Amino acid sequence: MVNFGDNIEAARSAALSRSAPAPTTLSVSGRRVPLHAPILSTDGPYIELSILPVAVGLGVSLDGDLPRFALTAQELTELANQLYEILTGFDGYVAAIVGWDPEWIANIAALETENIDDLRTGAFHGLVLCEALHTKLGLGQDYVTFQPGYRWVPYRGEAATTLPAD
Repeated sequence: MVNFGDNIEAARSAALSRSAPAPTTLSVSGRRVPLHAPILSTDGPYIELSILPVAVGLGVSLDGDLPRFALTAQELTELANQLYEILTGFDGYVAAIVGWDPEWIANIAALETENIDDLRTGAFHGLVLCEALHTKLGLGQDYVTFQPGYRWVPYRGEAATTLPAD
């Protein structure tokens, strides 16, 4: 999920960059995982762009009755790393993260108030913030360069837990 703040032009540009003829599938352990068309939402307090793999999430209405891919933690990590690679092609966003139901993490108002201590300790691995927000929040060196203009606590991958495929 990518939070573009109020930058509609950057959000539209990012969404268009993910439309055809851009690759619409990712490769995970030799399997092709398609991507849904980008979803651009302007209904909330910020402009949000979501790029969802098909049949990976739980209860994703876009998937309909499609059978889910049973992915291991290692495969989910591989998929997430490819989504972060897609993110490196975007600019003009405020915050972004790959994960299950990530909207609450990329909500800047909540981060600045309810989650500021977690932000300062680098608890949200994989969270990407623009330099301006990183500076405004007074965050430390746990955040390293993600790409020019952006910092993050590097994504550590998924742990094998109770995933059905592990």
